[in-house]
Amino acid sequence: MRVERVCLNGATVALEIAGGRIARIEPVPGPADWQALPLPVDPHLHLDKTFLWPRARPAAPGLFPAIEARWADRAGWTPEDIRARAGRAMAEAAGAGTRALRSHVDWVEPAVPLAWAVLGEMAADAPVTLQRAPLVSIDLLGDPDQGPPIAAHVAATGDGVLGAFLYRHAGYPELLARVFRLATEHGLRLDFHVDAGLEPEAQGLDELIRLSARHGMAGRVLCGHACALSVRPEAEVARVLDAMARAEVALCVLPATNLWLQDGTPGRTPRLRGLAPLHEARAAGVSVMIGADNVADPFYPFGSYDPLETLRLASTAAHLDPADWLDAITTAPARALGLEPSVIETGAPADLLLVAGADWQDALRGPARRRVLRAGVETPAQESVPA
Repeated sequence: MRVERVCLNGATVALEIAGGRIARIEPVPGPADWQALPLPVDPHLHLDKTFLWPRARPAAPGLFPAIEARWADRAGWTPEDIRARAGRAMAEAAGAGTRALRSHVDWVEPAVPLAWAVLGEMAADAPVTLQRAPLVSIDLLGDPDQGPPIAAHVAATGDGVLGAFLYRHAGYPELLARVFRLATEHGLRLDFHVDAGLEPEAQGLDELIRLSARHGMAGRVLCGHACALSVRPEAEVARVLDAMARAEVALCVLPATNLWLQDGTPGRTPRLRGLAPLHEARAAGVSVMIGADNVADPFYPFGSYDPLETLRLASTAAHLDPADWLDAITTAPARALGLEPSVIETGAPADLLLVAGADWQDALRGPARRRVLRAGVETPAQESVPA
């Protein structure tokens, strides 16, 4: 198989593919017709509550009305309902060219949630690599009696990652310290929803960074949202990001959900958008990635399981040059999930996504026409729909 006129590292090349691998990369003259990148990875999704919209519509804007709508709908969940919704999501992700994803699973009481077991069963036959991360309140996971059984169950049945939600909880330093001890005891990575609001006093991230360094968990802790960094004083933010880089704690920014939930009041145009400082974090040396987060649920009624659309929205919201941020949907999230990053080079597996366009601005200016190759075999690709 030969793929002509591909832009790779700024040069136009042809790719020769044989035996499921890239056999040769040959420079060719003229402009490119395709932009190439490794198959993307989405590090932050919620397959358990996807496609609940509009049956679970919040009564008002904001994070906590969305949580209440989710809780109300959750009472009627069945294995068939979860399989249908999560299966639809994973099929869409595979069609978009996604290689792997991590789904948070709501864990709101000591008992193991239904969705945890159902998604675990689905993982074996999923069209993409699926990791589960429990999403547990820090009050529950940090409880000295209730937290250890949850961590032990996750270690025995999960995908090597423990997760929690932290947002201005009382006594959170002690609770977090217990969570880190549990992760260390069971050899688990950590993935947090942290400071997902616009109050400068939300500073759970600072303690997460300190504990990560103390427990020697470099490269094993991922923090999502961190919206409060967008409203904290710049000198504080610079200090936090420097410490974050030194502790090798990664940052996942979720543009769709953050833009939708933050500063929402009916009849009023939002002023504050809640995006963590991507540019500053990367400049400080933090590993930065982006994820789709919520799709068609109470937290975000739109969206898709297409990393290219996530990149395009992030590029618009944060003024990114997409060509400079491809690693935010490929190698950075792969490392955060403990996966070997994919590369496009001679001898490497021919797992890549080709997007039609002379450059990345051209490729992402409208719905992206693409070709998906897995082990050198071209698979059906969906036409993306703008987020």
